[in-house]
Amino acid sequence: MPFIAQEEEVKNEIIDGKRVVKYRPQVEVTLKHVKTGREYMSDSEALEDIQSPHTETKAEDVSKSVHVKMIGLPLGTDTNII
Repeated sequence: MPFIAQEEEVKNEIIDGKRVVKYRPQVEVTLKHVKTGREYMSDSEALEDIQSPHTETKAEDVSKSVHVKMIGLPLGTDTNII
């Protein structure tokens, strides 16, 4: 199951006297053990499995997929994606 690494944020700021929309997209991360199919709920959980003397998990056994979700915004030359 993916976890949210960054929440979506839309805010207006005044930069050089102009109103500018700043947008941070939502970022979902899926961490999965490629051999067993186990899904991790955080980077720290995956690292814990890698470092555990009770498992044979190596760093290369963990796959990380990042999904950036952007809403439909009227983006223009004054929009900063942060």
